[in-house]
Order: sequence, then C-alpha cells, then structure tokens
Amino acid sequence: MINRLPNWFLQEIPQHAALERMRFVSEYNLNTVCQKARCPNLGWCFKNNTLTFLILGDICTRSCRFCAISKSRGKVLALDKEEPHRIAHIVRLLGLKYVIITSVTRDDLSDRGAGQFAKTLEAIYSLDRDIGAEILIPDFSGDVNSLKMILDTRPSVIAHNLDTVKRIHKYLKPQASYQLSLDLLKRIKKYKKDIITKSSLMLGLGETDEDLKETMQDLRYSGCDILTLGQYLPPSQNHYPIREFISIDRFKSYEQMGYSLGFKAVLSGPLVRSSYKAEEVYNRIKTYA
Repeated sequence: MINRLPNWFLQEIPQHAALERMRFVSEYNLNTVCQKARCPNLGWCFKNNTLTFLILGDICTRSCRFCAISKSRGKVLALDKEEPHRIAHIVRLLGLKYVIITSVTRDDLSDRGAGQFAKTLEAIYSLDRDIGAEILIPDFSGDVNSLKMILDTRPSVIAHNLDTVKRIHKYLKPQASYQLSLDLLKRIKKYKKDIITKSSLMLGLGETDEDLKETMQDLRYSGCDILTLGQYLPPSQNHYPIREFISIDRFKSYEQMGYSLGFKAVLSGPLVRSSYKAEEVYNRIKTYA
C-alpha cells in the first residue's frame, strides 16, 4: 500500500481571499467540484478566482470507484431550479470572465440534467455574452437531444472525461461506457465543428504506457482538442487504491506524446485536473486558432 505523498504534492495553506470565496459560495448554497471532489488545487484556484461550479446538487446517481462525490443509492433527488440564477449572481459579484461548470450525473432526470446546464449558461450569458464558459458534462446516457440542448447554448469548451484507459475503464466506471464517451466527443464535432473539446485522464491507476497511448489515440480520433493528465489520489481507503506515483519526467514525456498525436493543447503533471488553468489553456488555443 502506498501511504506517503511525494514532495511535489505539498500545497500552500489557503489564503484569506480563498477562504472568503469558499464562504461566499457556501452562503449562496452552491457547490464547487473543488470542494466536493477534494481537489488538491483548491487553495490555488480559489485564490486566483477560478471556480468550478458543481450543478444538479452534490449527490451522484453513479458509483465510480475513484470518486469522492456522494452516491444516491436509490434516494429521490431534488432539482434546484434557482441554482442557475444564483451561479450567475456570483459570477457577476466576483467579476468572473471565465466560468467552469460541471455536474454530478443525474440518470434519474428525463434530460439527464442537460436543461440545467443550458439554463445556467443562459443565465451567465445574460450578464455578458463575452464571458467564457467551459462545461464538463456527463455522457447523458448517449441521449442526442440532451447533447443538442447543450450545443445550442454555444459554450466555449465542452469537456467530457474518460478518466482512465480502455483496459480498466469498465471496472472503475461500471455504469459508464468507454465507447459511448468517445462517441459523445465525436458527436460534438459533428454538430458544432468549431467548439473546442477536452478530456482528462487520471494516471497511477495501474495503466501501462501502451494503455495510455491507445486511449490518447482514441481521443484524437474522436476529435478531442485538449488533453489533461494528472495523478490519481484516492479520496479514502474505501476507494480504488493508487498503484503508483507517476514521476514528473514521465508526465513530461506523456505531454510530448500527446502533442505528437495531434492534440492542440496538453497539460500534464501530478496536480493537473480537468479544470486546472482552464482559462489559460483556452486562451492559448483561441489565440492561435
């Protein structure tokens, strides 16, 4: 069992500005994935006014073996119809120019939560259409109408995470489908060719270099533009155990591999997560598009 984190995982204690923003979000009864998923970059992101809002509540209808988000386990879940407006209000108060929205998976809803994504984006764009919006979406169980509802709102970036390589995907995400996720990314490009797409993989789950290359190739074939690679950290002893810590040099080599396969941007490192430095990466692609 691996119990000790390498030195590069040491993080600064959250500063006053970060703590104030965390309190602010809680006062408005909103969630961030930074807090709910126990992200190691929480202090850095809140200090830099980078928030990833978690919509549709904080309880998921799926049971992925690596995730810290609470599971529904058959409970009847509510839908907060005022949530989009509260998010827009905070966006205005904090002066956010780039907003990241993700969600729990809500297989219990007829549209799988796509309508809440759309209403949230519409509320944000009503403030200023030039605000950048990146959304990290679930697979919507392959429902095309749900996806089209999202596309009609014209987000800047649509992300959908494979999370892990093909060989162990089904074990770690028993209610998801590797191919369905790839098909979702393909459909985004089919319907809106100019929208930037993104996916993320966690490393240290027992994958090999050959596994990783195969999955990276599958993502490129599906039209994925941005790839993020980060170190998996189990939220507790009850979650899937870490198999190894990936060295910084290996992360750099995987970044080079990604660029050689044709990704427009690759962010690769131990602390990298899907939304880490998202605005910076988006602006880099937008500048050279």
